[in-house]
Amino acid sequence: MRVKSVVYTRRRKKKTFRLAKGYYSDKSRRWRQVKQQVERSLRYAYRDRKDRKKEFRKLWITRINALTREYGLSYSKFISCLNKAGIIINRKMLSEMAIHNRESFQKLIELVKTSNIT
Repeated sequence: MRVKSVVYTRRRKKKTFRLAKGYYSDKSRRWRQVKQQVERSLRYAYRDRKDRKKEFRKLWITRINALTREYGLSYSKFISCLNKAGIIINRKMLSEMAIHNRESFQKLIELVKTSNIT
């Protein structure tokens, strides 16, 4: 006797079709295209989650560098002096300070400049 697995197959496919909602043309309607496109999209999503972290770090470094150069320091010198002074603060927070709290960032730069490390 032939076994029909219609309900189970449809249930399994439904998840993938939901992920393909909004895709162009047959990529949201035909099983083979849906399967291929969703697999491809998930691959790119995984890769780009990693890339987003790199992009933000680059942005933070650019912001910090722009402001430190206004005060006559390079980014690398600034970070090096911070590490030697024992000030542990990550680049995201430094970037936020550079944008929203210039006074405290300026004090940090003056602290680095006045220390005999530079």
